[in-house]
Amino acid sequence: MQDPRSQYSTPDIPDQRQTEPGLDTKLNPRADHGIDTYEGSGRLQGRKALITGGDSGIGRAVAISFAREGSDVVFSYLPSEKQDALELLELLQKDGHTVNGFESDFAKEEQARELVHKAAKTLGGLDIVVNNAGKQVYQDSITDISTEQLSDTFTVNIFAMFWICQEALQYLEPGSSIINTTSIQATQPSPGLLDYASTKGAITTFTRGLAQELTPNGIRVNAVAPGPIWTPLQPSYGQPQEKLVKFGQNTPLGRAGQPAELAPLYVFLASQESSYVSGEVFGATGGKLR
Repeated sequence: MQDPRSQYSTPDIPDQRQTEPGLDTKLNPRADHGIDTYEGSGRLQGRKALITGGDSGIGRAVAISFAREGSDVVFSYLPSEKQDALELLELLQKDGHTVNGFESDFAKEEQARELVHKAAKTLGGLDIVVNNAGKQVYQDSITDISTEQLSDTFTVNIFAMFWICQEALQYLEPGSSIINTTSIQATQPSPGLLDYASTKGAITTFTRGLAQELTPNGIRVNAVAPGPIWTPLQPSYGQPQEKLVKFGQNTPLGRAGQPAELAPLYVFLASQESSYVSGEVFGATGGKLR
C-alpha cells in the first residue's frame, strides 16, 4: 500500500518550452510510463491493438502495458516524433514484444484512414483501437485562436477519430474494444483551452453515441478522461509558462499524474474483465471532480 500523494516523485517543473507537439526525450523531468514497473499477466494475450499517438505520453504508457499483457501492438506517431517512437520500439522489441510504429499525420484524412489498414495488415487483424492522438495549444483569448488552429485541433482530435473508426469497422468483430481519450476539459473547460476542450466534449459525446450503435453488435466503446497528466503536450504550448511550473498542484492529490497511472484503465477497458461496460467515461483526475 502506498500514499497516492507521494507514490510518484513530484520535483519542481523548471521553465521549459518545446516546439509543438513536443518530445518525451526532451521533457524535464521525464514522464513515467511504467517501463520499469508495469508487469503483465496475460490479460490481452493474442489481441491486436492500434494505438494512435503512442510514441509518448499516455499513448506510450498504453503501448507498454498492452505489449506486456500479451497484445501485439501498432502505434502511430508524427514524423517529428520519430525520436520518441524509435526509443519506445527499442525498449519493447528487445524484450521480445511484437510492436511496430508507423508515421501518420492525422491532419490528413488519407493518412489517418490508411493507418488502420497498415495496422491490420501488419497485425493480421485488429480487435482493439485506442484513439489517443491529440492536439492542444493554449491561447489567452478566444480571439487569439486562428481559423487554422481551430481547424487543425478539430481535425486531429475528432475528425480523425471518425475516420479511424470508420475504417476499423472493416476488421472489428464481436469482442473488440474501442477506447477513446477524452479529458476533464470536456466538463471543466479552461478558458485558454477553448478549442481543445470543445473537441474533448465532442469525443465524450462521440463515445456514448458510437457505443449505442456498436454495443448491440458486440463491440464495446468507452473512454478515459485524464486530468492534468505530465506529457510533452504541456511544455509544447499546451500550457502557459506560469501554469506549467505548477502543473497539477491544484488537484486534491497535490501533483500532476503520470502516464503510467492511466495505463491500467486502458487495459481494463480492452480486456474481457470489462465485458459488461460500454458507453462509459472513466476519469483519472487526481481527485478533481468531473
